[in-house]
Amino acid sequence: MGIFSTEKTEQKKTAVKKEPRVKAAKKTANFSNKAVKKEFSEAYRILRRPLVTEKSFNLNANQNQYLFEVAPEATKKEVEKTIQNLYGVKVLRINILNTQGKKRRRGRYEGFKAGFKKAIVFLAEGEKIEIISR
Repeated sequence: MGIFSTEKTEQKKTAVKKEPRVKAAKKTANFSNKAVKKEFSEAYRILRRPLVTEKSFNLNANQNQYLFEVAPEATKKEVEKTIQNLYGVKVLRINILNTQGKKRRRGRYEGFKAGFKKAIVFLAEGEKIEIISR
Protein backbone atom coordinates (compact mmCIF):
# COMPACT_ATOMS: atom_id res chain seq x y z
CA MET A 1 0.00 0.00 0.00
CA GLY A 2 2.88 2.34 -0.62
CA ILE A 3 0.90 4.09 -3.33
CA PHE A 4 -1.89 5.16 -0.97
CA SER A 5 0.23 6.15 2.00
CA THR A 6 -0.96 8.97 4.23
CA GLU A 7 2.47 10.57 4.60
CA LYS A 8 2.30 12.46 1.31
CA THR A 9 -1.18 13.82 1.94
CA GLU A 10 -0.10 15.05 5.37
CA GLN A 11 2.90 16.83 3.81
CA LYS A 12 0.60 18.56 1.32
CA LYS A 13 -1.70 19.76 4.10
CA THR A 14 1.17 21.26 6.09
CA ALA A 15 2.73 22.95 3.06
CA VAL A 16 2.78 26.75 3.11
CA LYS A 17 -0.15 28.23 1.28
CA LYS A 18 0.71 30.89 -1.27
CA GLU A 19 -1.08 34.20 -1.00
CA PRO A 20 -3.31 35.00 -3.93
CA ARG A 21 -1.85 37.42 -6.45
CA VAL A 22 -3.23 40.91 -6.48
CA LYS A 23 -3.49 42.45 -9.90
CA ALA A 24 -1.49 45.63 -10.32
CA ALA A 25 -3.51 48.76 -10.91
CA LYS A 26 -3.55 49.80 -14.53
CA LYS A 27 -1.68 52.96 -15.35
CA THR A 28 -4.20 55.45 -16.59
CA ALA A 29 -3.54 58.84 -18.10
CA ASN A 30 -3.99 61.71 -15.70
CA PHE A 31 -6.05 64.35 -17.49
CA SER A 32 -6.65 66.57 -14.50
CA ASN A 33 -6.26 70.33 -14.70
CA LYS A 34 -3.32 70.40 -12.30
CA ALA A 35 -0.24 72.36 -13.35
CA VAL A 36 2.15 69.42 -13.51
CA LYS A 37 5.52 69.70 -15.21
CA LYS A 38 5.15 67.90 -18.52
CA GLU A 39 7.73 65.72 -20.11
CA PHE A 40 9.12 66.84 -23.46
CA SER A 41 7.44 63.96 -25.27
CA GLU A 42 4.02 65.09 -24.03
CA ALA A 43 4.74 68.71 -24.94
CA TYR A 44 5.59 67.67 -28.51
CA ARG A 45 1.99 66.56 -29.01
CA ILE A 46 1.00 70.25 -28.71
CA LEU A 47 4.11 72.26 -29.69
CA ARG A 48 5.83 71.13 -32.87
CA ARG A 49 8.63 73.71 -33.12
CA PRO A 50 9.39 77.38 -32.59
CA LEU A 51 9.13 79.47 -35.75
CA VAL A 52 12.49 81.17 -36.20
CA THR A 53 12.15 83.89 -38.84
CA GLU A 54 13.16 87.52 -39.19
CA LYS A 55 9.65 88.62 -38.24
CA SER A 56 9.62 86.41 -35.14
CA PHE A 57 12.97 87.85 -33.97
CA ASN A 58 11.54 91.39 -34.28
CA LEU A 59 8.47 90.36 -32.26
CA ASN A 60 10.69 88.76 -29.60
CA ALA A 61 12.85 91.82 -29.16
CA ASN A 62 10.22 94.57 -29.35
CA GLN A 63 6.90 93.18 -28.15
CA ASN A 64 7.75 90.06 -26.10
CA GLN A 65 5.86 87.73 -28.48
CA TYR A 66 6.93 84.26 -29.58
CA LEU A 67 5.77 82.17 -32.54
CA PHE A 68 5.33 78.38 -32.44
CA GLU A 69 4.05 75.80 -34.88
CA VAL A 70 1.42 73.77 -33.03
CA ALA A 71 -0.59 70.61 -33.67
CA PRO A 72 -3.69 71.08 -35.86
CA GLU A 73 -6.00 69.90 -33.04
CA ALA A 74 -4.37 72.08 -30.34
CA THR A 75 -6.48 74.67 -28.50
CA LYS A 76 -5.42 77.96 -26.89
CA LYS A 77 -5.74 76.56 -23.37
CA GLU A 78 -3.60 73.49 -24.20
CA VAL A 79 -0.91 75.67 -25.79
CA GLU A 80 -0.94 78.03 -22.80
CA LYS A 81 -0.57 75.22 -20.23
CA THR A 82 2.16 73.52 -22.25
CA ILE A 83 4.26 76.68 -22.63
CA GLN A 84 3.85 77.61 -18.97
CA ASN A 85 4.89 74.13 -17.83
CA LEU A 86 7.69 73.62 -20.36
CA TYR A 87 9.37 77.03 -20.16
CA GLY A 88 8.19 78.21 -16.73
CA VAL A 89 6.87 81.60 -17.93
CA LYS A 90 3.61 83.51 -17.44
CA VAL A 91 1.50 83.69 -20.62
CA LEU A 92 -0.82 86.69 -20.99
CA ARG A 93 -2.70 85.55 -24.09
CA ILE A 94 -2.42 83.49 -27.25
CA ASN A 95 -3.51 84.10 -30.82
CA ILE A 96 -3.87 81.05 -33.08
CA LEU A 97 -4.14 81.06 -36.87
CA ASN A 98 -4.16 78.48 -39.61
CA THR A 99 -1.78 79.17 -42.49
CA GLN A 100 -2.83 77.87 -45.88
CA GLY A 101 -0.58 75.74 -48.03
CA LYS A 102 1.06 77.55 -50.93
CA LYS A 103 0.96 76.48 -54.55
CA ARG A 104 4.31 75.20 -55.82
CA ARG A 105 5.53 74.18 -59.27
CA ARG A 106 8.37 72.02 -60.48
CA GLY A 107 8.48 72.47 -64.23
CA ARG A 108 5.12 71.33 -65.53
CA TYR A 109 4.11 69.62 -62.27
CA GLU A 110 1.98 71.46 -59.72
CA GLY A 111 1.47 70.75 -56.08
CA PHE A 112 0.85 72.35 -52.71
CA LYS A 113 3.15 73.04 -49.82
CA ALA A 114 1.45 71.86 -46.61
CA GLY A 115 -0.18 74.44 -44.35
CA PHE A 116 0.13 74.47 -40.56
CA LYS A 117 -1.31 75.97 -37.40
CA LYS A 118 0.61 78.84 -35.82
CA ALA A 119 0.41 80.22 -32.26
CA ILE A 120 1.53 83.72 -31.27
CA VAL A 121 2.30 83.71 -27.54
CA PHE A 122 2.22 87.00 -25.59
CA LEU A 123 4.35 86.89 -22.43
CA ALA A 124 4.23 89.10 -19.35
CA GLU A 125 6.84 91.86 -18.94
CA GLY A 126 10.22 90.54 -17.82
CA GLU A 127 9.49 86.98 -19.01
CA LYS A 128 11.73 85.43 -21.66
CA ILE A 129 12.02 82.19 -23.62
CA GLU A 130 15.44 81.10 -24.86
CA ILE A 131 15.00 79.75 -28.39
CA ILE A 132 18.09 78.25 -30.00
CA SER A 133 18.08 78.26 -33.80
CA ARG A 134 20.04 75.87 -35.98
